[in-house]
Amino acid sequence: MKHEEANKEIAGRGAQRQRGKKVGGNSKIQNVQSPAPNPHPVVPNTQSPVPNLDNWLEIGKIVSPQGLSGELKVYPVSDFPERFEVPGKRWLLRLDGTEPQPIELLTGRCISNKNLYVIKLAGVETCDQAEALRGCKLMVPVSDRPQLAEDEYHVLDLIGVEVFMQASGELVGTVVDIIPAGNDLLEIKFHESFATGKKQKTVLIPFVEAIAPVVDLKSNRIEITPPPGLLEINN
Repeated sequence: MKHEEANKEIAGRGAQRQRGKKVGGNSKIQNVQSPAPNPHPVVPNTQSPVPNLDNWLEIGKIVSPQGLSGELKVYPVSDFPERFEVPGKRWLLRLDGTEPQPIELLTGRCISNKNLYVIKLAGVETCDQAEALRGCKLMVPVSDRPQLAEDEYHVLDLIGVEVFMQASGELVGTVVDIIPAGNDLLEIKFHESFATGKKQKTVLIPFVEAIAPVVDLKSNRIEITPPPGLLEINN
């Protein structure tokens, strides 16, 4: 499944995986028309206002310079390689920024054994300029999410959905996170009525069709058929 999450393009991190349910995230970027490259590097300021990210999704975080020519290493929180490999317009959230600013992605490549991308941004020509962007985030608009195929879901659409036992109709709890794994995992916070006698407050269940056969986002409802012991695994 492919992920991009609320304010993060995670719905997970990793490549498309085989499973009964697929989680998608924010949109794939396809041949975005971009403005002319900015000849001036984007350098963070020193203040730290609280950013307003309601309309934005994080796709990656700049972790360090790569070499001496201004390239940047980026840790991805998106499953869409196009975010980092297809040249075009992206947005940069500075360390002190309240709104992401447009920036031109010139090139990008994957370092697969390290789960990192190396990218080149317009106007960033030296190691010092790249160092000044350490910790900044790459963003895309929420409106840039893709149309998903049948049985695929955006992560942010799954967060907050109520989870019920299919057989009894009993409310188990609410989805609070999606954990990327071989099969992605729903992290469910138990409802107080279901948590009686349980030590843990949450449980992880595989998001596969055999265990979560019904996903009805319009009704804000997921129905599960967990095997015996799954909901007690951390007790």
